[in-house]
Amino acid sequence: MRDPYSTLGIARTASEADIKSAYRKLAKELHPDRNKDNPQASEKFSDATRAYDLLSDKAKRAQYDRGEIDGEGNPANPFAGMGARPGYGRGGTYGAGGPGAADFAGFGADDVDLGDLFEGLFGGRARQQQPPPKRGFGRQPPPPPPKRGADIHYRLAVPFIEAAAGRDQRITLADGKAINLKLPAGVEDGTMMRLKDKGQPGTGGHGDGIVMVEVGSHPFFRREGDNIRMDLPITLDEAVRGAKVKCPTVDGAVMLTVKPGSSSGTVLRLAGKGWTRKNGKTVDGKPERGDQLVTIEIQLPADLEALEQRLDGWVDTARPREKFGL
Repeated sequence: MRDPYSTLGIARTASEADIKSAYRKLAKELHPDRNKDNPQASEKFSDATRAYDLLSDKAKRAQYDRGEIDGEGNPANPFAGMGARPGYGRGGTYGAGGPGAADFAGFGADDVDLGDLFEGLFGGRARQQQPPPKRGFGRQPPPPPPKRGADIHYRLAVPFIEAAAGRDQRITLADGKAINLKLPAGVEDGTMMRLKDKGQPGTGGHGDGIVMVEVGSHPFFRREGDNIRMDLPITLDEAVRGAKVKCPTVDGAVMLTVKPGSSSGTVLRLAGKGWTRKNGKTVDGKPERGDQLVTIEIQLPADLEALEQRLDGWVDTARPREKFGL
C-alpha cells in the first residue's frame, strides 16, 4: 500500500495547510475531465483523494503514523509484533546481544513448519498422520473483503456571486438524477466535496461521488479572505459635496453614503456583504459573512472645458506630496 505522504508528495511533518495545498494542486492536475486521453489520471486522482481523506483526519493520521492502520485506513496486521520481549527484536527475533545463536521468528513467522516440528517430536509416522502443513497459526488467509464500486468525479462551475453568498447549487449525477448541493461555508476554487454512495456499484457497496468546485471570476468583485473588494467610481461633484450613490454587492445594489470632501482611495465598509466565513457560525439562520470593502475612485468628466472655466483663477494650496519630502 503506497504511503499517503508519498502520494501527495509531502513530508511526514507537513502541516494541515501543506496537506490541503498539495491535494489541491494534484486535484487540478489529475482531474479526469482534464485528462481524457490519460486513463491513469482517474486512478491517480482517486489515490490522491484517499490520501487526503486519511491525512486531513487528525485521528486517522495519528493512527497511520503509529502503524495502526494502512494507507487505505484498514487495520494493520493484527499479529505484527507478537512475541516481542526484552532482548528480542520486533516479531520475536533475538536482538543484538540476545540469548542464543539463531533467530526465531515467533508464532506468526512464515518459515515455521509445524510438520517438521511434529516429526521431530513423534518420528516420521507423525508427519504422515498430520494434515498438510500450514503456515503461521495453521489458518488459511481470509478471503479479500468485498470491493466497493469506483468513485465518480464531477466538476461543478459556480459563479462568483453564488459562491460568495453560499447559495445551493443544482448538479446532475451520472445516473441522470439532479440534486441540490449545499456549498460548504468558505467554499473556494478547488474545494472537494464527497457525495457518499453516489459512485459506481460494487460487491461491497457503492463508491462515492467526488465533486471539485470551480469558482468563477468576476469583472469587478475580487475576494480577499472573507471580504470582497471592489473599486467604485464617483464624480467630482459627488466627492466634493457628498452624495448617496448606488453600489453593487453580491446580494444586489445598495445605497452607499459618500461624505463631502471624500478623496480617491477612501475605503468604505459594507458589513455582512462579503464571503461566507469558514467558522460555520450563523446570523439569523444564515451563514456569517465577511464585509465588502469599497474603494472610492474620483472620475473626472470626459469634457474638461466647463470644469476649467469654473476653476479659472483658482489654485488649490494643499500640498498632498509633502509627506514624501517633495
